[in-house]
Amino acid sequence: MERLQHHWYRISPLHLLLYPISQIFRTLVAMRRFLYRTGLFASPKFHVPIVIVGNISVGGTGKTPLTLWLAEQLIAEGWHPGIISRGYRKSGNKNATPRCVTADDSSEEVGDEPLLMAQRKLCPVWIGRDRPAVASALLLAHPECDILLSDDGLQHYRLHRDAEIVVIDGARRFGNGLLLPAGPLREPMSRLHEVDAIVVNGGKTQANEFTMTLQGTLFYNLLNPEIVVPANELAGQRLQAIAGIGHPRRFFDHLNQLGLQCTTHAFADHHDFTAADLAFDDVDAILMTEKDAVKCAAFATEKHWVLRVDAQVDPALAQLIIKKVTR
Repeated sequence: MERLQHHWYRISPLHLLLYPISQIFRTLVAMRRFLYRTGLFASPKFHVPIVIVGNISVGGTGKTPLTLWLAEQLIAEGWHPGIISRGYRKSGNKNATPRCVTADDSSEEVGDEPLLMAQRKLCPVWIGRDRPAVASALLLAHPECDILLSDDGLQHYRLHRDAEIVVIDGARRFGNGLLLPAGPLREPMSRLHEVDAIVVNGGKTQANEFTMTLQGTLFYNLLNPEIVVPANELAGQRLQAIAGIGHPRRFFDHLNQLGLQCTTHAFADHHDFTAADLAFDDVDAILMTEKDAVKCAAFATEKHWVLRVDAQVDPALAQLIIKKVTR
């Protein structure tokens, strides 16, 4: 898969083979979308609105930070949100049965992003492969919830939705503009005309797009989370930085902007870290993202530092969504 991704942001001779396959994929996507839009395939509705935060491309775009930001905005407006997600396991996904995620769970059981969201302790977080079933289970357990946010799931049409937000990586955007496997797109770009909001994470925005940035200047110690230091206290030290996220370069560039010179190590998205992955010689500190930290906590040392980032988004986005779901 990693080798294939190199071809998603260019046109190469390999596309003579990949392009016809992507056209077949486009047809299947269109047929499936048609079946749900015409009601031939059912999407059960719920008594509370559901907001989808997703993307049309493969790879991390910042959906989870935006979901957390939106949950915070809704809480400030008097709403009681709940978050649903598929969860993620590399081996034998056992998330078929809906379940609650707690801050004490392991990433191996619930996935890194759901665990990260649960550790923020904003609202209930539930996971499962069948998102309508997850939504039902969450609402049964938490009748106070009056709105649900789905972290990812734009293409999960069995889940009814009252509003859709698409997040775009501002640096990579849509690559070569082709559908899988010739490009990174899960759906054609025309799908963007149907969503309620487009959010660009970093980079320049175009007309009718919302700007989002991920900001963070403080690091907490993974072994002793109560110890927090500003970035300048790490400057000048021997630093290693790891990232097993959809776009590692974004994290490394952020560290550079904080004035930190690091030796960087990019891993595949959702990489299952082991102590051996972080066994660096002659190092004062190892820097990582929150998403990776939940998988490294079991073997944390005093040298492991985590950068907490929060999404900064135009408040008008939250008002747009609230207006949409209360209409």
